[in-house]
Amino acid sequence: MFFRTVAVAWAITLTWCCAALAQEDVVWVQIEAQPNLTDATERARIYAADLPDVNGFALGGGWYGISLGPYTRDDAEQVLRVYRAERVIPPDSYIALGSTFRQQFWPVGANVLDRGVVNAPVASVPDATPVAEPAVSAPAPTPPDETRAEAQRNERLLPPSEREKLQVMLKWAGVYPGIIDGAFGRGTRASMSTWQAQKGFEVTGILTTAQRAVLLQDYNAMLNGLGLTTVRDDTAGIEMMFPLDIVAFEKYEYPFAHYTAKGDVDATVLLISQEGDQSTLFGLYDIMQTLDIVPLDGARDRSDSTFVLVGEDATRISETRVTLEDGQIKGFTLVWPAGDEERRSRLISEMDKSFERLASVIPPSATSEQQAIDLVSGLEIRKPRMSRSGFFVDQRGTVLTTSEVIGSCGRVTLDSETEAEVTLVDAARGVAVLKPSAKLAPLAIARFSDATPRLQSEVATSGYSFEGVLGAPSMTFGTLSDVRGLGGETDMLRIDMGTLPGDAGGPVLDAGGGVLGMLLPDTQSGRALPKGVQFALDRTALQAVLEQAGLAAAGTDSGTPIDPIDLTGEATGMTVLVSCWDQ
Repeated sequence: MFFRTVAVAWAITLTWCCAALAQEDVVWVQIEAQPNLTDATERARIYAADLPDVNGFALGGGWYGISLGPYTRDDAEQVLRVYRAERVIPPDSYIALGSTFRQQFWPVGANVLDRGVVNAPVASVPDATPVAEPAVSAPAPTPPDETRAEAQRNERLLPPSEREKLQVMLKWAGVYPGIIDGAFGRGTRASMSTWQAQKGFEVTGILTTAQRAVLLQDYNAMLNGLGLTTVRDDTAGIEMMFPLDIVAFEKYEYPFAHYTAKGDVDATVLLISQEGDQSTLFGLYDIMQTLDIVPLDGARDRSDSTFVLVGEDATRISETRVTLEDGQIKGFTLVWPAGDEERRSRLISEMDKSFERLASVIPPSATSEQQAIDLVSGLEIRKPRMSRSGFFVDQRGTVLTTSEVIGSCGRVTLDSETEAEVTLVDAARGVAVLKPSAKLAPLAIARFSDATPRLQSEVATSGYSFEGVLGAPSMTFGTLSDVRGLGGETDMLRIDMGTLPGDAGGPVLDAGGGVLGMLLPDTQSGRALPKGVQFALDRTALQAVLEQAGLAAAGTDSGTPIDPIDLTGEATGMTVLVSCWDQ
């Protein structure tokens, strides 16, 4: 029994050893590392244009490596020697094990880890004298700058904030998974030992003063090139760290100080500064969410005296931090390109930590001469891709509109505020039925005319001619030219009326206030028509669409004309702005 146990143990040991040796024989040529994914991807693309076997992997701690391989060790040494001689890779390239690599980012969608080696792409060094390469071996540990006792003594002098920052940096380096508490227990000591081994220092589990400086330098490396500088803005009454190599002051536009991009990084910093109370703070919170620089997706957090807004889309991330203190509302917004999250989060952390409130605030008189209805303090309001008209058909707020306005929308709104769900689309007729997310209380609802429409009789349409710019629907008057389309369609009306694109989807009414149809977009005929020729989908077709949706259409005997003022009130009361948003 004893010998059988020993034999099994030896078999397991030999299997493990062989696997380990096999793993060590699969190596890579590490040629470059970058502190963010965007730069690393661009560098990998450049290398791949000239070299085969280019791969990119996350290295941890926010770094991304570019490597060639995987090769056997002999092939890797040959690749390293030849490419160095040809100067197609940096002279400090080296052979690395795949155990240091994490998720692959280049080529996109590839996963070549643990798939065996490939053949070396080079066989010799053309036009170069072979140079003997020293054997690849682990570097000797760097002698410590302090004795263990000195390092311990200096470590004890660190204040709690510095001890916590040290843990933060070790976590960033990918070696410390614990909590940030400033207590250097076994987990923190183990992470220090791991970091020391990675850097070639003597492994003691206690960082010397010089080693802490190296860790800090690595931690701050990704902020290089931003030009972080303390800026004192006396007009805004704010002092904080700014990336002055990225942004520069542009203007004051109450309550913002605008710092806009001046280089290749499309970034923006806003300082927020105004007098106010909690109502002002809450109003600012609501207004900020209407701005184009604050995408809809992202975290929102508001308390009695502060708020944080994060907006994110495919191209950018916007983060706003604002606090009310002593009757003054102050904060900042950072808008940063998407795909550079680690540098962005580090930058906003440095800005937040350095934020200091001074006595002054931006005065309300600080405004430029540029004014526009779609600007708030010099910032664009988020705008829909398209807006058209629609009209209420029941007291719950169900809406009929043109299908033109709901195609490929991220979301649909009624009067720019209430989200709406598309419950039915009749593409052949060009009609859509919308259901509001919250119950509405329309001022009026459509009542479809029971009277036979008369040719050359007066008709009117209500619509948002200027796609919501005026904030209310407009009335347009005309005459009924025909009860058929140009091709003899019996479910269409031809109208002589001057309308605009925003009017499409609005109700067409007779003089008695009965709905005769829905105005169609002026692209229905597919041909150029004389000015003023418009078409509407007949009431019978609209009633059929409502029946498909399980809704009953209200009717009315509208043979007797009503007062124009009453007609206008009835028409505009049932009309609603329908908007299509990308997000």
